[in-house]
This record gives sequence, C-alpha cells and structure tokens, in this order.
Amino acid sequence: MTINSINQLLDGRALVSVSPSNTVKQACELLRQHNIGALAVLEHSRLTGVLSERDVICRYVAAGLPTDQMRVQDVMTPDPVTIHRQASLADAQTKMTKGKFRHLPVVDRAGDAVGMLSMRDIPTEYRLMVERFQQYRDDRLSA
Repeated sequence: MTINSINQLLDGRALVSVSPSNTVKQACELLRQHNIGALAVLEHSRLTGVLSERDVICRYVAAGLPTDQMRVQDVMTPDPVTIHRQASLADAQTKMTKGKFRHLPVVDRAGDAVGMLSMRDIPTEYRLMVERFQQYRDDRLSA
C-alpha cells in the first residue's frame, strides 16, 4: 500500500495526550505505556504544547528535578509547529528537519490535534528520497 498522506499513516491510531497540570512522572508513565516518544499537551482540548522524551531529559532529568513535583507545563515545548492531516509526508519531514525535532502534532481543519507523527513513522526509503530531492534542489539553487 502506498502512503500518500499523513492521514493514511495515522488512520486508526489514537492521539495520546496529557494535561499541562499533570506531573512529569505521570507523563513519563504514558510515554512508557504507549511506547511513544512524545505526547500532545492539551488544555480543554486545545493543543498548547508537546512533551517529548528530549524535553524530559534536557529540561528535567539533567536539572535533577523530582519527577513527581514538576508539572508538564514547566517542561513542555509550548506552541509547537503543526501539520495538517492531509499534508504530504514530504511536507512533514521537511518541517521536522528544518525545525530539528522528531515529533510533529497533526491537526484537522478546525485546528484540533488528531495525531502525532514521529520521524520513525516515515518509511526509510521515503525519507531518503525526500532528502536526496532536497539536496538536488539545494545544489541547483547554489549553482
């Protein structure tokens, strides 16, 4: 099956989310339970941030803070870049590469979070094809 959109890739996959007021410990438990690398942070069903494993490690563990006291809102990446569910995988990969992040919240037409795309969700062959095309385009522009 050829995957043409993020929507196809996320079909049947539930969005795992956390509240900004949850503790980092609770969020880490969700990451572990679902074997995922990032959570959508929702407040009253509105996307307010993303909490990734990297956020937890860099902003939390490295600082030696207690996981049962710190709140998600203190560690998350606020106002994340998003992508529409009908967008192409190439568009998603480009956003992630330029932004230097590995997780991208997916939104619907109303702007509501409906999924989380990980760089590892994009097939390797597809990622290589997009990278080669971008390199070709960059080489042509600099010539």
